[in-house]
Amino acid sequence: MLTSTISKQLTWPSLASAGRDIPAGIVVFLVALPLCLGIALASGAPLFSGVIAGMVAGLVVSLFSGSELSVSGPAAGLAVVVLAAIQSLGFEAFALALVLSGMLQIVFGFLRAGVIGDYIPNSVIKGMLAAIGVVIILKQLPHALGDDHDFEGDDAFHQPDGKNTFSEILEALSRLSPGAILITLCCIALLLFWETPLRKRLRWTSAIPGPLVCVLLGTGLNELYGAVAPGWKLTAENDHLVKLPVMNSLGEFLGAFRLPAFGQIGRLEVWVTAVTIALVGSVETLLCIEATDKLDPEKRISDTDRELRAQGVGNILSGLIGGLPITSVIVRSSANVYAGARTRLSAFVHGLLMLVAALLLAGMLNHVPLSALASILLLVGYKLSSLKIIREMRAQGWSQFIPFGVTVVAIVFTDLLKGIGIGLLTSVFFVIRSNHHAAITLVHQDSDWLVRFNKDVSFIHKAELKRRLSEIPDRANAIIDGNKALYIDHDIYDTLKEFETAASYRGIRMEYHNIFGKEITRH
Repeated sequence: MLTSTISKQLTWPSLASAGRDIPAGIVVFLVALPLCLGIALASGAPLFSGVIAGMVAGLVVSLFSGSELSVSGPAAGLAVVVLAAIQSLGFEAFALALVLSGMLQIVFGFLRAGVIGDYIPNSVIKGMLAAIGVVIILKQLPHALGDDHDFEGDDAFHQPDGKNTFSEILEALSRLSPGAILITLCCIALLLFWETPLRKRLRWTSAIPGPLVCVLLGTGLNELYGAVAPGWKLTAENDHLVKLPVMNSLGEFLGAFRLPAFGQIGRLEVWVTAVTIALVGSVETLLCIEATDKLDPEKRISDTDRELRAQGVGNILSGLIGGLPITSVIVRSSANVYAGARTRLSAFVHGLLMLVAALLLAGMLNHVPLSALASILLLVGYKLSSLKIIREMRAQGWSQFIPFGVTVVAIVFTDLLKGIGIGLLTSVFFVIRSNHHAAITLVHQDSDWLVRFNKDVSFIHKAELKRRLSEIPDRANAIIDGNKALYIDHDIYDTLKEFETAASYRGIRMEYHNIFGKEITRH
């Protein structure tokens, strides 16, 4: 029974579009590797725990996922929670909390909590995508200039050291690295060339991802600095390079995995951490799935309940072997889409490469400059937040553009979840405002005035009803028509009765159609 249930949840990667998916998987791997390491560093966890989470996300979550293009991994949004949990519980007890959070996410999936994502307006989702693009650009600028003190994957405006996104850029401008800047410019030029018709006419380049060539170019330039301009060379001592833990043997690799402290399952703090990770991780996942569906060229609709269960499976396994919490991550997912991926094979390939890198390629990858990787992300950020997207949203009217713009600004100046919350409140305001105008109409001919309920009316329409009723002059015939309303709130009844009392003093004659449960009542 259990085997049958698991097999129904699995989708094995298809090779039908391997020509697109494998190069995309390489791109996602290049983007994800420094993010995994950076988020582990910010979480106060062993660096290898970030790699473990990346491997599990690619090799396991991709098979259970409800989305073809979503890419999962450790998320910066949970770094603060993880840091506090590790400091108070210890890493092994935190790992137990992660296992429990995965179990809760599986329960969420079976309870169909994935429907929550359907209640996020498109204007907010598009604002989130554009905001992530802006945040990527702002956060990668210091790395592009050679200031690599902040961890990769950081997306919050305010920093633990008291600085913020803009002050970090200003600080980077005060200590420019010529070597990093030249690598960034050369890599961006290469990536732009890779998208031109001229490059596409060179058939031999079709199977080679531009970002891979970009990384090779950046690494080669940095090695060249060592020979011709040693002062420009970017070094690991100054945090300029990837820092993947080097495993010298299979035994050392296996020894890096850590088991949870199952004996601490009775601690209240463990359960509080588990619930927090499950809730925050699930919300971030649902938001990212909605956003990824918007980017999908084929416009497929992901199964969000299945996605929650997939994240649960991933977090259970990640916790069991010493990894970090996993969520669907929009930076990796958008890089996946823009790299040309079509199926979940790309996410699986990225996980497989993470495993191979940890086992065999750490020494080689530790020569890659972060400025080369920053150039890849800068292009992804530009595509997410281009002026074309802003113009398209403006063309849809203020009721769409303002929530979009507020979401962008809020995410840039706070973080993902707070920004989405502010964007949602703004969108709700416009929904209520629209409902006010659409729910009730007032027309008149001579002394006959008709107030019509165009749909169900509730307490939120009370102000609009009062405004409409106040326009009816003395000694008029007022007709209140509720034929189109299946539900009329008690507050609306009270407002009508209050107006009826006032109407008796103003010589207004009242007539109700399908109000108070009566077909036609005359007073």
